[in-house]
Amino acid sequence: MIRSDALASLPVRTALPALQRALDERGVAVLCAPPGTGKTTLVPLVLAERGARVIVAEPRRIAARAAARRMAWLLGEKVGESVGFTVRGERVVGPGTVVEVVTTGVLLQRLQRDPELAGVDVVMLDECHERHLDADTVAAFLLDVRGALRPELQLIAASATTDAEGWARLLGDAPVVEAQGVAHPVEVVWAPPARPVRPPHGMRVDPALLTHVASVVRRALAEREGDVLCFLPGVGEIARVAGQLSGVDAEVLQVHGRAPAAVQDAVLAGGSSRRVVLATSVAESSLTVPGVRVVVDSGLAREPRTDHARGLSALTTIRASQAAGRQRAGRAGREAPGAVYRCWTEAEDGRLARFPSPEIKVADLAAFALQAACWGDPSAEGLALLDAPPAGAMGAAREVLAAIGAVDAAGRAGERGLRMARLGVHPRLARALLDGAREVGARRAAEVVAMLSEEPPREYGDDLAAAWRRARAGGDPYAARWRQEARRLASGVSGEGSGRGSSGDDAAAGLVAALAFPERVARARGDGAFLMVSGTGAELGDGSGLRSAGWLAVAVADRGVLAASARVRLAAVVDEDTARLAAGHLHSSGEEVHWDGGDVVARRVERLGAVELAVRNLKEPAPVLVREALLEGLRTEGLGLLRWSRDAQGLRERLAFLHRVVGGGWPDVADGALLAAADGWLEPELSRARRRGDLGRIDAGQALNRLLPWATGEAARLDELAPERIEVPSGSRIRVEYGGEQPVLAVKLQEMFGLAQTPTVAGVPVLVHLLSPAGRPAAVTADLASFWKDGYRAVRAELRGRYPKHPWPEDPSAAAPTRFTNARLKR
Repeated sequence: MIRSDALASLPVRTALPALQRALDERGVAVLCAPPGTGKTTLVPLVLAERGARVIVAEPRRIAARAAARRMAWLLGEKVGESVGFTVRGERVVGPGTVVEVVTTGVLLQRLQRDPELAGVDVVMLDECHERHLDADTVAAFLLDVRGALRPELQLIAASATTDAEGWARLLGDAPVVEAQGVAHPVEVVWAPPARPVRPPHGMRVDPALLTHVASVVRRALAEREGDVLCFLPGVGEIARVAGQLSGVDAEVLQVHGRAPAAVQDAVLAGGSSRRVVLATSVAESSLTVPGVRVVVDSGLAREPRTDHARGLSALTTIRASQAAGRQRAGRAGREAPGAVYRCWTEAEDGRLARFPSPEIKVADLAAFALQAACWGDPSAEGLALLDAPPAGAMGAAREVLAAIGAVDAAGRAGERGLRMARLGVHPRLARALLDGAREVGARRAAEVVAMLSEEPPREYGDDLAAAWRRARAGGDPYAARWRQEARRLASGVSGEGSGRGSSGDDAAAGLVAALAFPERVARARGDGAFLMVSGTGAELGDGSGLRSAGWLAVAVADRGVLAASARVRLAAVVDEDTARLAAGHLHSSGEEVHWDGGDVVARRVERLGAVELAVRNLKEPAPVLVREALLEGLRTEGLGLLRWSRDAQGLRERLAFLHRVVGGGWPDVADGALLAAADGWLEPELSRARRRGDLGRIDAGQALNRLLPWATGEAARLDELAPERIEVPSGSRIRVEYGGEQPVLAVKLQEMFGLAQTPTVAGVPVLVHLLSPAGRPAAVTADLASFWKDGYRAVRAELRGRYPKHPWPEDPSAAAPTRFTNARLKR
């Protein structure tokens, strides 16, 4: 029986009749209820009281445990009786359990093993507004199950926001049931740093911002009553701010996914003394922290990001969205009026993203692609998803799965892929566990993979083998979690044997890391710099003990937005043989002829991805490769590598003019078009060339003549349509320049006397640059008649004074053209 006093205090109770009606009539519903209304804890209990067996899926382990404990308390029981929970590595259920809280990852595994979910009547997807990838995938699989296997299975999508349209549409126009929370007013205090701070990049946060956040917490303690909840992006930032709050008149608690269960219980239970709770986004909606009257928001969050081109995946620090800001602020008004101190300006707030990015849009999709392949839909095109996975990310994910042997050429998962999916780790780590167990033994492979699945604290250092030894001997919370995960993983490969060799821990750590991330195997370039086989540069920290290594298997690395190389966070020493074993699919050997350093370079190269293992020069490279290298040079440095005389350049400009104005068969002679048509105008000279100097001997003008429309006879009209020179009234033949938008005729003004109409080429009036007797610009016109009538008088006045020996008639349109002075004309 649910405690009556608790039932009366939970606002979601008013929505229960409408929710039950929606489930009875449609089998699906979207429940919108703000945090603290009881949607997570009361709804499953009420459904269970009516005879249903309920699974509640939470996005985080901490939330799953907390929800189970809260529901057990509401029933006056212990966890494991009517209410239990299952998270990775921990299961507390009993024969009488009717409500089981699980993580979405656990539910995914269960659906793959038992798609019918035998014995389950209702599945509730909690916090679906957060758009975690596992939750989106679970929803898609459950809709498949309802459509094909169990139409009676009921499904609730529960959200802490009112943005429910998408979920309602996805669930087949499901009814939306809303529960109103008790919303107390929350005062917004804008508290930006006094001086600008560096924006976050990668996992780095400016220490100046963290110092400011700590000062704002102290300010809030002085100005307000009640507990303070402070939002920070990650565990490291929580620890640093906690260190700056020593001496405050309050208990400082740290809440995140890695926090010990005792700490989590203390936070959720409340306390008699004042508290400061430093938390990640887990406290936005998944957990209700009692006693909070003040929120201090750093404005930062962490999201997964993947650089597919460089093979780097990591959590990245970003500005939290407006929706996240509202959720965080709401925690201050859960029990009474409160206040939120935002560590940014009101103007900045208006520029923030409205909602967080769906994880499917930004994350590494290898695990999702494997789940889809095991479900029987390798392309995921048949899955009901709010957002389709990006094609590029899915392509990269399928390449990874094929490389590690998880799927076949058609993308279907075989027995190996199914086994990888059931191990509950990223497919890369599953590959390292399965293949590593055969090489170094199941226990050691599991221990290394457990360390790769949760990055050790920074104080463990960047040497994976040393960190492994420290975790074995350690008594800190990380070491405890690591041992638990290592045992779980070892049980999944217990039949793989004890390893083929007797390698030491350093070699074992390197091999397993290399098997997990073969693209990150890296060879030294000197001074702590390495080149990964993926082509990405990597650098070790100045004090790293790995700087003398010849090869590394990089386990964790990140790369700043503007950084040229990735920073190595965790790596292990390997030798070349291990590198070849792990990244064997990237091994190649052959002739490489390309343009480098301004000329053709021909070599025979053995390589491991981007890393060159052995190189020797080629004396007689294949002509077809040389030709392609020369074209690469032309594309890189431009067609200026050819010999361009003035006549050749003029011909190109004339052809460009005719292509633009006349069209038809007149060729496009832009760089891109000429390079694309190299076969049609640079042969046979290009195929005879062997180096840069040979390109410089190719007469570009002679080659361009091959592009003229000879077949139609139009080529014979070149001089008619775009003459190289035009005869002017004085009898001079003046060159026409075709390099601009309009042909240009630069001629001395007096040589044009008597010409009433502007000359044309291909029907286009030329732009006449009228020059002084000394050849300097005097006027520009495309309409001679108008110039003689209106513009000439002012030009005449200026030039007559400057050049008195030359004729300057009052009526130039009727005057005789000349190239000479007055004296010369009188002879």
